[in-house]
Amino acid sequence: QVHLVESGGGLVQAGGSLRLSCGASGGTFSSYSLGWFRQAPGKEREFVATISWTGDSTYYADSVKGRFTISRDNAKRTMSVQMNSLKPEDTAVYYCAADRAYGGSWLNGRVEYWGQGTQVTVSS
Repeated sequence: QVHLVESGGGLVQAGGSLRLSCGASGGTFSSYSLGWFRQAPGKEREFVATISWTGDSTYYADSVKGRFTISRDNAKRTMSVQMNSLKPEDTAVYYCAADRAYGGSWLNGRVEYWGQGTQVTVSS
């Protein structure tokens, strides 16, 4: 069982930056690919980014590519996403997630473990 806890959400103006972090307890951290999803009010949860077990591969949704950067530190059991050039449409609850696989499960949202979410609000 893997327990995930997000931190770093908040309110920022458009064009600003935020860094979200996710800490994990339980399980063998390096055995899991990690990533982020988000859910805006009235919308379905959507994939944001994922990073492989060793961090040597990453994949981003088109909507965040070039603005968000995902990273992980297996020694510290943490994962982060640096979000730059934020837009009002990035406003959502952001969820950290973990899965043993690195592939289609991230695109269809069928991952094993979820955090509780952290709110990101971007004002115009």
